[in-house]
Amino acid sequence: MVEHSALSVTRQGYDAVALTYAQMFRDSLRDSPLDRAILGVFAEVVRTGGDDGQVADLGCGPGHVTAHLHELGLSAFGVDASTAMIELARQAYPRLRFDVGSMAALDIADGALGGVLARWSVIHTPPPELPVVLAEFHRVLAPGGHLLVGFSATDGLSHPTQVFDHTVAPAYRWWPDHLAAMLRESGLAEVARTVREPQPTDRRQFREVHLLARKARAGDA
Repeated sequence: MVEHSALSVTRQGYDAVALTYAQMFRDSLRDSPLDRAILGVFAEVVRTGGDDGQVADLGCGPGHVTAHLHELGLSAFGVDASTAMIELARQAYPRLRFDVGSMAALDIADGALGGVLARWSVIHTPPPELPVVLAEFHRVLAPGGHLLVGFSATDGLSHPTQVFDHTVAPAYRWWPDHLAAMLRESGLAEVARTVREPQPTDRRQFREVHLLARKARAGDA
């Protein structure tokens, strides 16, 4: 597993809070119909994309979203840099596959996946290192495969990225147009995006954005 300094800090941070994190977010999808709808759309486009490949939930944490994807009919497995998170995921969902790994160097064959999910996992990747991660997403996706990436957004008025105070590890917000452009440069074309405005009860007053992107097939216009 690639172990650059940022990854090491992130892994250690999530190892330290794994049990608390799992308890805090165990029912998060139940309480968020918008997130369930977004994941439902992702599952549908993967299923109807004509590819029978697996789906990787990258930065899967304690595995609750991986399990939800499985319930939606996808052949999903999880990958996370935190050994403690993977252990919790394996205990909670023993019939599913969970691997320790790095998004920057995935132990997955070229073109093996019909879908990649990265929800609030790229936020811990320093901006100079993000192109490597996006290139890995492109490499492991089959032609026509889809990526869904979720992140906290900045308005882009001052800078396309912005550090914010995350309780576990250093994290970055992204201007959605800038991240969409980086996806295009990696060979992943934006299909759709959703924007959730901050609510009065949210601890962090950030927009939450999901970008859905697709890897081109040979012969696409």
